[in-house]
Amino acid sequence: MNVLKTKFWVDALVRRAETGFASAYVIRRGDEDAGAVLVKVVSADRLARLYVPARDEKGERVWQLFRQSPVPESEADAYCEKRREDDPDLWVIEIEDRDGRHFLTEPVENL
Repeated sequence: MNVLKTKFWVDALVRRAETGFASAYVIRRGDEDAGAVLVKVVSADRLARLYVPARDEKGERVWQLFRQSPVPESEADAYCEKRREDDPDLWVIEIEDRDGRHFLTEPVENL
């Protein structure tokens, strides 16, 4: 199985967001080859949804929401910081989109 390097995947996500007229920022750069990625999406109401990577039963990447409902940005940031302390290779991407679009191409599962 060929695995896309994290840096290329992040670059593609940022480009998709920018093409969709959203702003995307690399808040924290992790390991370019295999770092995990958290995606924080901030909508016009300044609430955030945080997408966390997981694997499905076939081993494919899927995304799960940190919480079912949007949370204050500070709560999402605190979670990212805690994860970063445990994983120095972690990437954190922030997308600011008034409609709250995530621009992820992999499935998003609701817990």
